Amino acid sequence: MRGVAEDMDGFEGEASTASMVSGASSPYQPTTEPVMQSYGLRGLRCDTDYLRSVYGILKCIQVPLALFSFICIETIMECAPCEGLYFFEFVSCSTFVVTGVLLLMFSLNLHHRIPQINWDLTDLINTGLSTLFFFIASIILASLNHKTGAEISAVVFGFLATIAYAVNTFLAFRKWKESQVSQNLRQTREYMRARSESRDVECRPEI
Repeated sequence: MRGVAEDMDGFEGEASTASMVSGASSPYQPTTEPVMQSYGLRGLRCDTDYLRSVYGILKCIQVPLALFSFICIETIMECAPCEGLYFFEFVSCSTFVVTGVLLLMFSLNLHHRIPQINWDLTDLINTGLSTLFFFIASIILASLNHKTGAEISAVVFGFLATIAYAVNTFLAFRKWKESQVSQNLRQTREYMRARSESRDVECRPEI
């Protein structure tokens, strides 16, 4: 019995030694290093290339122009009638918020994390509507102007913002058209490649 026990002890010792050696040499052994995962706002970086581009520069111009327009209209204490002033106030505030959010999204590359949204089309719609609304609001405020400094400043900033948004609308439309053309070409190439592969399979003789 003692010999059998010694043989069993020797076998267990060899097995444990072999398992330790195989575990040390195995590429699938567990590691104690923490796995780094990106959550929340980790990994954000400022895209200086976008800020230096025409689109980034225009966004950086539009945001302060909309803000200055809103500040000037807020300093007006008396109005008669007030509908034009309220409309200009709404337009300047809304465009400042929306354009500021888009500038933040593009400059930090946050839009790449939401690929489900067509950001070229989103920017085109925003700049187009902002151009139209700023132009209408500036025309109405200029026609109801009481020649005060705040109203004149608001009208000037409003028309400057209209020009900035109009230029951005033209460039955004051209960029969107180019993206649509490239997407159609890519889909056409994929379709033609799929057709050619299917024809090769059909022409291949059966074994």
